[in-house]
Amino acid sequence: MSFGKGRIWFDGKFVEWNDAKVSVMSHVVHYGSSIFESLRCYKTKKGPAIFRVQAHIDRLFDSAKIYRMNIPFTKKELFDAVVETTKKNGYDECYIRPVVFRGYGAMGLNPLNNPVNCAIAAWEWGAYLGKEALEQGTSVHVSSWRRAAPDTFPALAKAGGNYINSQLIKMEALLSGYEEAIALDVFGYVSEASGENVFMVKNGVIFTPSTGSSILAGVTRHSIFLLARELNIRVEQHSIPRESLYIADEVFLTGTAAEITPVSKIDNIVIGEGKCGPVTKKLQQKYFAIARGKSPDKFKWLTYIK
Repeated sequence: MSFGKGRIWFDGKFVEWNDAKVSVMSHVVHYGSSIFESLRCYKTKKGPAIFRVQAHIDRLFDSAKIYRMNIPFTKKELFDAVVETTKKNGYDECYIRPVVFRGYGAMGLNPLNNPVNCAIAAWEWGAYLGKEALEQGTSVHVSSWRRAAPDTFPALAKAGGNYINSQLIKMEALLSGYEEAIALDVFGYVSEASGENVFMVKNGVIFTPSTGSSILAGVTRHSIFLLARELNIRVEQHSIPRESLYIADEVFLTGTAAEITPVSKIDNIVIGEGKCGPVTKKLQQKYFAIARGKSPDKFKWLTYIK
């Protein structure tokens, strides 16, 4: 991992990694007032290509709208800044993190008078849950922590403060001997993992919770919908009881970091054959073929670094 080196785009200018600093009295430090995105750049025969930049920028602005943050740059300016940050750091493959946050100004819960700052960083980061997990699957449990009720935190916003809940879910999983955890919503139905959306396969049909189950509407999640349609696999969105996961033929997690990672066990119950199932494998192959430039990019998902 190359974390900690390179150049960061900060409010329109490139600065060295160690010079991208904020005051400890910034609003974001005390109140978690940030929104962010996560993108991946893949190595292809035509050079580095960033996956679904526009979709991520659009969601960033949606998050800003929900939290009443006026981003001081246009969508095009941030799109170009993501590309330029990747190019400036010279990576063939990397993880990219745009973050928008309320900076140094007034203290207190009213954030409206604080400046809004923007930064974009990039670093090398491999498979989030481990390279082996992409084939053999990862072990998860159902967390004791639940996702927030629909009228508390806005789950559709990718906000820094929302991820305090994710940290509790992730730490509990690791300290209990699992690699990841799935949280339930306030009604006891399946919501999402600490940083991934959840899918299950039963009798050839893919099921996933709807946005009404306190989930983030993932960009990779949306990609799965489109890829499944290409493969003539039906996808249904509705409430999923916890026990449905145990008797699923396959379960997999999706996200920019996790990509498409199969689940081998849930609460020590083996899922399917305990490894990457056939439907998950088809989706993985289709996804990586497009992301790595090996298949035609009919969805126009890739932005190549010239």
